[in-house]
Amino acid sequence: MKLWPSRRGILHSVRTFEVRGSYAVIVTHCDKQMVVHDSKTSRAARWLRNKWFQEACPQCRIPEWKLQKYGATHFTHGYGSLLREVTDGSPPEESR
Repeated sequence: MKLWPSRRGILHSVRTFEVRGSYAVIVTHCDKQMVVHDSKTSRAARWLRNKWFQEACPQCRIPEWKLQKYGATHFTHGYGSLLREVTDGSPPEESR
């Protein structure tokens, strides 16, 4: 699921996600660029865990099935907490 909530609570569809150290640059389908920090306690991490958003971005044109899947997906403890992808199926390790 490549969705990301903006600071105003608008859910965007992610086009590219580039990790740069402890930060990442996210470019959405509506060409908005966001620089985010890799943090478990950030506003975006909390919104993603709790499935909060005000509305879907009309320019990103997120399909209804994707919004329903987003609302039904739940993270288990240890997964979905860091920006880096896990390739071997094990939970990500803390780098701090």
